[in-house]
Amino acid sequence: MPQLALYTFGVLKSPLADPTPLTREFYDIGAAVYRKISRHPGYLAHAEAAGGGQGELFGADWGAWGEFAVPPWYDKGRTAETTALAATLSLWADLRPAFDAIYTGLHREALNRRYDWFERTGHPNYVFWWVPGHVTPTWQDGVSRLEHLHDHGPTAHAFTFPRPFTPDGTPARAEGAGPLPQDGP
Repeated sequence: MPQLALYTFGVLKSPLADPTPLTREFYDIGAAVYRKISRHPGYLAHAEAAGGGQGELFGADWGAWGEFAVPPWYDKGRTAETTALAATLSLWADLRPAFDAIYTGLHREALNRRYDWFERTGHPNYVFWWVPGHVTPTWQDGVSRLEHLHDHGPTAHAFTFPRPFTPDGTPARAEGAGPLPQDGP
């Protein structure tokens, strides 16, 4: 049965190692959001580094999710002290559960404050695509799909909430999702 892959990517205004209250707040809210989302119906899994410390993304062991990768336009640091990004890679049963998890509750509250933490880059900050049930998407898959979305707009290969596709490539709409967010940062 197909599963929905979701890759998110944002460039932070300050490095993850920055000791300021705003960065600590981002980490605290992020940890709470992950705990809540991991219990959400329809959530299947997300990439987690084995034994990696805070801010250690590039050298961490991500197992089946592959080597950590970022879009080519990311031009900030790549060490634990200089990395200024937030990225996620996750699997969902379908679009509706992902929509509900992202646009309600604590994650919605965090989204409302995203520009406190993230730069506006002019690039998409998330992308969806379908994978066979036995496939674990990789970080490089996410980067490639995000770049495809940026270059070609939503297609069955890489899409967004407002312009989704079914696993067979048919354009769709998230049923019952109400007003969908606009594409873009």
